[in-house]
Amino acid sequence: MAKTKIIDRKIFNSRVRGRNVTGKEKWIGYLLGPAGALLLNAVLGTYLNVFYTDVLKLTTIWGGLFLIIFPLVSKIIDAITNILMGYIIDRTRTKQGKARPWILLSAPLLVITGVLLFIVPTGNETIEVIWIILSYNLFYSFAYTMFNMSHNLMCPLSTRNTIQRGGLSVFNQISTIMMSGILVALVFPMVIMPILEVDRSKWILCMSILSILALPLTLLEYYFTKERVTEENMSKEEKKIPFLVQLKIVLSDKYMLIMFIYFFISTFGSSLKNLGLVYYCNFVLGTYNDGVTQTMVSVLGGIPMGIGIFAVWPLAKRFGKRNVTLIGFLIMALGSAICWMFPTNLPIVLVGQFIKNMGSLPSAYVFMALFADGLDHIEWKSGIRCDGTAMSIFNILSVTTVGIGTAVFNAFLSSSGYQAPETIDGVL
Repeated sequence: MAKTKIIDRKIFNSRVRGRNVTGKEKWIGYLLGPAGALLLNAVLGTYLNVFYTDVLKLTTIWGGLFLIIFPLVSKIIDAITNILMGYIIDRTRTKQGKARPWILLSAPLLVITGVLLFIVPTGNETIEVIWIILSYNLFYSFAYTMFNMSHNLMCPLSTRNTIQRGGLSVFNQISTIMMSGILVALVFPMVIMPILEVDRSKWILCMSILSILALPLTLLEYYFTKERVTEENMSKEEKKIPFLVQLKIVLSDKYMLIMFIYFFISTFGSSLKNLGLVYYCNFVLGTYNDGVTQTMVSVLGGIPMGIGIFAVWPLAKRFGKRNVTLIGFLIMALGSAICWMFPTNLPIVLVGQFIKNMGSLPSAYVFMALFADGLDHIEWKSGIRCDGTAMSIFNILSVTTVGIGTAVFNAFLSSSGYQAPETIDGVL
């Protein structure tokens, strides 16, 4: 109870007022605020595996099995913590809402665990392995799970006004795409990676800066968001709904099941793409860390994401979120087929990437709005809000699918006889 009283103090109140979504809420709470944690996660999603294989040279540990088994086991742990986090969020009742308090708590934890990922002690393989397992799970299964589940619920809990909520979803996705599609996909391969190379001390410095940056920005997200949907129910007597009942309600909703299936397929494909892009550009399309090839692929592939800021939501309002998304899938398939047929031809790959990302625009920008609509549909049908439970399933799919993708990718990497560049240079 003492924790609840602390979070209810005036100093922790949202700086957003009013029943309608405000400009500062969009620009600070949904665009700028999440950028720090999303940037850190995007960098880790693409380059943590590179750090493990090329800097720490973990591909030889346990005959190559470590980088296959370790991600799978870690994601099982992550899935369990997602269930617990969803359970806790649905039972959190404060003046600040049920998700926002956990964003606040996650801010310092992201910094600490982000740094721990890279200050791995060397010299003793057993200690090195234990540190990697513990630091990885402290970040992904604890700190980032806390942030990500709460962050993803902010749009559904912000308002019942579907137009305003759709606008927030677009701003939220702009932040995600800016971090992964501009900074990570463009700046990192062109500027940062040629500097870092395989120098462990430079990696630690760079990733520590990114981890520290997440703190003030995450605090901005906390202070410039508001849970209007949660506030509606504050005056009502709290219903004690068993978790299994909530789980059954969520899994019985056909629209939510469709979104879960789509998200699983999309995340698995994205995981393989993100992990493989660095290696693909380094060894198939270009040369190691040339600072050009990956940037070209990312620039031409990412241009449509910038166009989508202005185009997607007007189209979705006119033709419907569902219809625009379905057409986008067909365009994605065409672009992917072009890349698949000509994998070593850089100009054709660039064209395919451009077309594919044009098709990905609708799903990228309106998915969370669709998810919020699904939560409202569940409440309309059952009379019960199941936000935390639904989001725990969403996050479980995310983390387990990424774990499966990482394990599959590293299995192919090990079976192909992949060696870190420095090792190859030493042999030559």
